[in-house]
Amino acid sequence: MASHRKSRTPGTRVAGIRTPALATAALTSVALLSQTADAAPSDDDRPSLEEVEKKVDDLYRQAESATEKYNAVKEKTTKQRKRVDTLLDDVAKRTQTLNEAREELGSFAAAQYRTGAGVPDTATFLLADSPQDFFDRDQLMDRMTGRQKAAVDDYVTQQSETMEKRKEATESLATLTESQDDLKTAKATVQKKLSTARELMSKLTAEEKARLAAAEEKKREEAVRKAAELARQQAEQQEAEEEARRQQQAESGPSGTSDSSGSSGSTSTTPSTSADSSYAAKAEKALAFARAQIGKPYVWGATGPDSYDCSGLTQGAWKAAGVSLPRTTYDQVEAGTTVAVSQAQPGDLVFFYDDITHVGVYIGNGMMIHAPKPGTYVREESIFYDGESSIHSVVRPA
Repeated sequence: MASHRKSRTPGTRVAGIRTPALATAALTSVALLSQTADAAPSDDDRPSLEEVEKKVDDLYRQAESATEKYNAVKEKTTKQRKRVDTLLDDVAKRTQTLNEAREELGSFAAAQYRTGAGVPDTATFLLADSPQDFFDRDQLMDRMTGRQKAAVDDYVTQQSETMEKRKEATESLATLTESQDDLKTAKATVQKKLSTARELMSKLTAEEKARLAAAEEKKREEAVRKAAELARQQAEQQEAEEEARRQQQAESGPSGTSDSSGSSGSTSTTPSTSADSSYAAKAEKALAFARAQIGKPYVWGATGPDSYDCSGLTQGAWKAAGVSLPRTTYDQVEAGTTVAVSQAQPGDLVFFYDDITHVGVYIGNGMMIHAPKPGTYVREESIFYDGESSIHSVVRPA
């Protein structure tokens, strides 16, 4: 009798796959995936030179931001350490005074014991749970001499003040420990950013490095062109102001002693001229210091004399002129009067980026002296070195 069951198509069964076609496709896919995993990344997988450049620039910016945070924490830690040292010295002195007061009370107790006056009042005080417990016993206080009472009062006062200072010192030590932990974290952040940037740069080929250098040179040339344009605008503005002054003097008469215009001209220009002269004298000292640092390496967190970061350089420059600036860019930007870029004068501070993480000292003609970034040196450069949009503000610190 013929079978009514449908015959099965002959074929090989592989790993649960019922047909030869599917089996072959699966094996081929596995082979391809294996080859892909073992092969080196293709050129298409590598970031472009522009992407590497942007990433490195971003990392340096982030490192500079972390550096300013490090500077702020370091300054806070230094102040906190001085405060803790002062408090500990104070506690030591107060403890000594407290011991002296305790010794005086002890001498009273010994004297009472020798004269057979029963349980010494002073000993009772020293053995009480608290000074208040002792004072609550009015009958004992009545039997104390004036000198004894003064000694007890002094002891209680010294004990209370010493305990308060010890508490304050303990809290300050805890704050110092926290600040030191923050300092370590900030330092690690900077180092990680810089390490990543160096690693990215090390992977560039010689041809890519050459292209990157050419792009940097083109960017520098554009920055110099913008600086020259600003210098021309400032020169024209200065010429216009001088022409206006000459016209005003001419209208005042040859002697310049007119009661109306001459007098008003004197009162309106003399204070301004005096202030400008005073600022120029200070700025000249600041710029002399900054120029003397050209060629020294940028080192994050450094304030000289052998290396600087950006805010360390500006702080040192104006310190040489007798003006004390805060340590960080965040605080330096608040330490003066903001002026327009077109009104910038030599000595002014030029701040960069929205997060105010970089600063340089303006020297005139659209140029400044600054400590750019790790791996570079203090140098003169256009304030447009990273594009006009990177300029945050210009501040006159004195």
